[in-house]
Amino acid sequence: MRKYTFITSIMAAVFMIFGSVTLQAQSEYAFTEKVEISAGPVQNQSRTGTCWSFATISFLESELIRLGKGEHRLSEMYMVRYVYPEKATEYVRRHGNSNFGQGSLSHDVMKVIANHGMVPEEVYRGLKYGSEIHNHGELYAGLKGFTDGVLARRSGLLTDVWIDAYSAILDVYLGTPPATFNYRGRTYTPKQFASEMGIVAEDYVELTSYNHHPYYTQFVLEVPDNWANSLYYNLPLDELMQVMDFALANGHTIAWDGDVSERTFSHREGLAVLPAKSWEDMTEDERRDVFRNPVEELVVNQENRQHTFNNFSTTDDHLMHINGTARDQNGTLYYLTKNSYGTENNPMGGYLYMSEPYVRMKTIAIMVHKDAIPADIKQKLGI
Repeated sequence: MRKYTFITSIMAAVFMIFGSVTLQAQSEYAFTEKVEISAGPVQNQSRTGTCWSFATISFLESELIRLGKGEHRLSEMYMVRYVYPEKATEYVRRHGNSNFGQGSLSHDVMKVIANHGMVPEEVYRGLKYGSEIHNHGELYAGLKGFTDGVLARRSGLLTDVWIDAYSAILDVYLGTPPATFNYRGRTYTPKQFASEMGIVAEDYVELTSYNHHPYYTQFVLEVPDNWANSLYYNLPLDELMQVMDFALANGHTIAWDGDVSERTFSHREGLAVLPAKSWEDMTEDERRDVFRNPVEELVVNQENRQHTFNNFSTTDDHLMHINGTARDQNGTLYYLTKNSYGTENNPMGGYLYMSEPYVRMKTIAIMVHKDAIPADIKQKLGI
């Protein structure tokens, strides 16, 4: 742990003095920062599948700064507490034919805010089970077992109280959500707090880019974690990237949903790239070199992006928070990305750089504020 903390501190100092940063001692990558938008401290989702809440909450913490509300640590587990009953209800109504995993997406957080508001982390930590780190293994097993047990009944009708029993399990593990709370000298309800902070759920939209649906329309994105069947706006790939670049250039950050299963995605190295040569065809030296020196990357277009979605080589794996851009010594654009794996075992204090080709190929979808979309694209979407 000391080693990575030490490296991170040196890197921060080097950046402040020289405006550039190198990933690892053996790495020849050198990045010059172009944009870095304020974000809260890196968190650790630990042993949970709740990246969707951590990424979206981090995004919203940056939104509060952008909106002039100052720095606030918001509760991820408050969102989890309210999403799980919604997911269970859908699962039971569909007789078990719906996704019941721990995963969800950014719109689920926004629905909680619309219906139940939000709270600071200090008010609702979601750690009622004697641990200082999040671990939902036992909780998830209990929730799944209970819900499957309800569905397994052979006779009779379901009662109206099974969801109350299910919610009681959540309250035991995570805590009962507060009706009111005190924060920085004031008393709020969760909805009042969200309103005071200026977060309006309807102001945030999700965008994607796939050609099996018409562009400039909305469709239900066909990924397992979209259990709520929420709608996404569909853009051509170049326009999706235009939205991302416009957003970051104008002080907006991005909640990012994408694929992190590639061997060339490494949290430990703080880097994600998309080499033109496949991992399977590389020699051992070439594989090592991917994380040492900038390599030639794949040219990504709408067709090969669609192909990887169709054949499942691009899948909905993980959500993170993009809050900046940088360029390497060859001028390649990278997106500065805040992960939720903690600060250890990472040379950038929990961040990584994703190259533009990687982002073009491996982005499933993004969420941004409506004002982060260029006016001409907004008009095409009817927003």
